This record gives sequence, C-alpha cells and structure tokens, in this order.
Amino acid sequence: MHAAGFQCAGCGEWVETTVDESAGSKQQYVEDCQVCCQPNVLTVRWDRSAQEFTITAELES
Repeated sequence: MHAAGFQCAGCGEWVETTVDESAGSKQQYVEDCQVCCQPNVLTVRWDRSAQEFTITAELES
C-alpha cells in the first residue's frame, strides 16, 4: 500500500487515502470523501517521472 491523497470533487477538502500498488499503474474506483461523504470516482495513475501516484477525482453521477 502506498500513501496518497486527493481533493474531493464535492467539498474541495484534501482526503488521505492509500493506493494498492499491486492493482496496476492505472486504476479507477469509487471512494467516499471522509469529510462530506460524497462518492468520488478516483482515477489513479503511476507517474514514472515523479515516482508517485497521481489521483484525480470527480463526483459519481
């Protein structure tokens, strides 16, 4: 597991999470915001140049 974070697409708060590295370099899943409880669709990608995961979030429709 790798520590990471994302900005909630609903309330804008920074949310800490973990990424399961064994699931691959590109992942997509839903995680609820720990602050406002809205479901965020997270797109997780491995950034080779920065050697870290980047996460983008959008609200689940």
